[in-house]
Amino acid sequence: MLMTARFLACCAVAAVAASPLQAEVRIEKNIPYLGGDRKELADLYLPAEAKPGEKRPGVVIIHGGGWVGGVRDAKREINIGTTLAENGYVGLSIDYMLQTKEGPKIWPQNVHDCKTAVRWLRAHAEKYQIDVEHIGVIGGSAGGHLAAMVGVTGAKDGLDPTGPYGEQSCAVQAVIDMYGPMADSLKRIQTLVDPKNPKAEELTRQITPLSHLDKNDPPVLILHGTADTTVDVKDSEVFAEALTKAGVVNELVIIPDAPHTFHLQPKQRDLRPVVLGFFDKYLRHPSQRPMAL
Repeated sequence: MLMTARFLACCAVAAVAASPLQAEVRIEKNIPYLGGDRKELADLYLPAEAKPGEKRPGVVIIHGGGWVGGVRDAKREINIGTTLAENGYVGLSIDYMLQTKEGPKIWPQNVHDCKTAVRWLRAHAEKYQIDVEHIGVIGGSAGGHLAAMVGVTGAKDGLDPTGPYGEQSCAVQAVIDMYGPMADSLKRIQTLVDPKNPKAEELTRQITPLSHLDKNDPPVLILHGTADTTVDVKDSEVFAEALTKAGVVNELVIIPDAPHTFHLQPKQRDLRPVVLGFFDKYLRHPSQRPMAL
C-alpha cells in the first residue's frame, strides 16, 4: 500500500488476521479527520484488497459513552469496524468532542464532528475507492443518538458544519441506531444544553431526532435489548413509531435479554446478518449485493 510520508507520520497501519471464512482487514489508525489542532482522531477499517475500479460503501461508526466518554477503538467499535470491512465496506470509527464536567456546553459540536466524518469519506473517496452515493452511519447508545441526528438532519436544520470539507455533502443513505436515547431519555440529552443560554429552548428542541423527522429521511434500523437498564427499550419503540408516522422506512429489532452496550455478536443473538442485510439493501447496488448472508 502506497502512502505519502505525511500520512505515514500520522497514521499507523495494521492488518487483522481473519478466519478461513473471512476476508483480511486493514486498519489505518490515528487519522486526523477533523484537521487543524483537533485532538480527536479516527481509525479506518478497510477490506484487504479492492478490485480496480471497484467502489465500496462507506460507514461512519460513532461510539457511545453518554456524550462525556468513550473512544473510537472500544470493543464494540472494533467489532463493528472489522465486521464491515470483512464484508466489503469501508468503516470510519471516530472520536468526537466530548462534554466535560466543568467546561462549557459543546452542543452541537459533537454532531458537527460526526457529519464531518461523513464528508471526510467523500473527500477521500478516490483514494479508498468509496461509493460517495452510498454512505451509512451506525452508533451505539449516545452514538446511536448522534447517528440518528446525522441521518435525519440537514442544512435546513442548521446542523451542518461550515467545514472542513464544506464542499462535500453530510447526507447519509442508511442509519443504524443501537439503543440510542430518544424520547424517554430526553432529560439526559438536554444536559448538553446550557439552561442559561438565550437559545436554550431552541437548542433543547433541536437536540432530539424526533424534532426533525420527514419522509425524505434515510431508512433506519433500530436495535435494542429488553434487559437494557440504561436506556429503556421504550425509547426505541417511540422512535420507531415516530419514524413510521413521518413516513420514514424503518425496522425495530428487539433482542430478548440483551443488556446495554452490546456489539454485533451478543450471546443472545448474532446480529451481523441483520446489520449487513440492512446495509446491503440500502448501500449496495443490486449487482453488488450478496446472494445470501
